[in-house]
Amino acid sequence: MRFRYLAALAWLIALGAPLSAQSVAAGADAWAKGDYDTAVENWRPLAEKGDPDAQFNLGQAYRWGRGVTANLSAAQTWYERAAGSGQMDAQVILGLMLFQNGDHAAGLRWLKAASEKGEPRAMLIYGTALYNGDSVPQDAVLGYAYVSRAAAQGLQAAKDTLAQLDKILPLEDRRKGVAIAMAKAKATPAPSSKPADTKPTKGPSAKTVAVKTTAKPAPPLVAVAKPPKTAAPPSSGPATGSWRIQLGAFSQRSSAEALFRKLSGKLAGRQAYYVPAGSVIRLQAGPFESKAAAAAACGAVGQACFPVPGK
Repeated sequence: MRFRYLAALAWLIALGAPLSAQSVAAGADAWAKGDYDTAVENWRPLAEKGDPDAQFNLGQAYRWGRGVTANLSAAQTWYERAAGSGQMDAQVILGLMLFQNGDHAAGLRWLKAASEKGEPRAMLIYGTALYNGDSVPQDAVLGYAYVSRAAAQGLQAAKDTLAQLDKILPLEDRRKGVAIAMAKAKATPAPSSKPADTKPTKGPSAKTVAVKTTAKPAPPLVAVAKPPKTAAPPSSGPATGSWRIQLGAFSQRSSAEALFRKLSGKLAGRQAYYVPAGSVIRLQAGPFESKAAAAAACGAVGQACFPVPGK
């Protein structure tokens, strides 16, 4: 009897993972096979006991209605529990959900937490928010650091945003940003796990499920051009012409309206245009009689912007 107990103990040790991890992995394996009911049955008791991977997986199940009835409120609750325990995928998904739903401040808190762990999607959104000063204190250099690190991990959207920033920021600022990115990468290497919006990883080592959580990352705020350091003031003449200046792009119209109110006194009576562009609202002001006049207005208004043709 004692011998059989010792043999069983040796077998458990040889498995190389705690029982809870084995059960979470079993649920992930069932999920990968399309057996969602079994997956949820594996995860629920573990999630209720506080296992963050199981909590994240239950969030996925509730969000997509697999093995349970779809319930976004329940999904968010499980994501919050997992994220609060430091589960990185939960921090990313929860942050993106909140950000896309307009709660930028709460979303960015979770995305910042995941960014500090080197998660590329989180770094792209958080870095762009830093550049634009959207719900966080504006810091173009630090924003460049996060975006450049996300781009270095191969995230195409980050590469595209970095290419924009390379045309905008002065060389010295970019060098500072790269130095910060390298220091952060050295302190916290990029996570080895695949992002949670990739296909499921099959096999017993898989612990978290990875369904298509979103077709693409939450749309970053569009980086806009830095104004020239010296430029003539905007014309005080009649507001006519076919040119405008683009002052930013925001996920919420209220943010664009707030910026226009702040800058309207420097725009010599020009009006605001709120132009939908996918999931963002572009704030433009005008009209201006020429591209040169619009560029001059950018220089005087004290806000990153660039000339665009009016419609």
